Amino acid sequence: MVILIADDENDIRNLVKISLEENGYTVLTAQNGKEAWDILKKQEVHLAILDDGFNLLRKLREHSTIPVIFLTARADDMDKVLGLGLGADDYIAKPFSIAELVARIGAQLRRSNEYLSPKEKSDGHITYKNLSIDKEKCCAFKDGEPIELGAKEYKLLLHFIEHPEKVFTKRQLYQAVWEEEYYFDDNTVMVHISRIRNRIEDDPQKPKYLKTIRGIGYKLHYTGE
Repeated sequence: MVILIADDENDIRNLVKISLEENGYTVLTAQNGKEAWDILKKQEVHLAILDDGFNLLRKLREHSTIPVIFLTARADDMDKVLGLGLGADDYIAKPFSIAELVARIGAQLRRSNEYLSPKEKSDGHITYKNLSIDKEKCCAFKDGEPIELGAKEYKLLLHFIEHPEKVFTKRQLYQAVWEEEYYFDDNTVMVHISRIRNRIEDDPQKPKYLKTIRGIGYKLHYTGE
C-alpha cells in the first residue's frame, strides 16, 4: 500500500515515514499542497495524510475517493467540522500518538477495501506487494513509481498479478496474452519475461518477483523479505 504524507514540518514527515515503512507501507512525502497534488496526479496512492490541506482535499475529492486523514495542529472544533465536511475520513490533532496514527491508517485502508464492490476491485486497481496496476489506465507501478512496459509485457504482468502464486507454462502464458495458438515459440515468452524483470526486479539475475519454475514455467512469488 502506498501512503502520501503532506506536511511542511520535516521532523513530522520523517517520523511518520519511518514508522509507516517499519509497518510495511510504501511512503511518498510532500512539503506542501502543490507537491502533494503533483504526486497524486502522477502516482497511485492508497491513503493521504494531510497537514493543512483543505484546498488540496477539495481538488482531490473531485477525482478520488481514497481515504484522507488530517494530521494537523488546527484542533478547533470548527476546523474538524470543515475538514470532515469536505471529505476527510479522520482527523487527528497534533501532538499525536504515532501508534494511534498507524492503527487508524490500518483501519481506514481495511474499510476502504471492504467497501469496494467486487467489480471495482477487479476493474480498478490491483496490487501484489509493491507492484500495482491501474487497469483503467493500463499503467503499472512499483513503489508508486510508473513502470515502462510494452503492451504484451503489461498484459503478462497483469496476468501474473491477477493470479499470484500460480505456476503458468509458457504455452498458457502465450495463449492468455497473445490469444492465439502456441507453436512452441519459447523465445517469445522468455524475451518478454526478461523485459519485465528488467523493469520490476532490483537485480534481474536474482529475481524476487517473477520466478522460473525449472521445467515448467513461471510464477509470481515474492521472496524479498
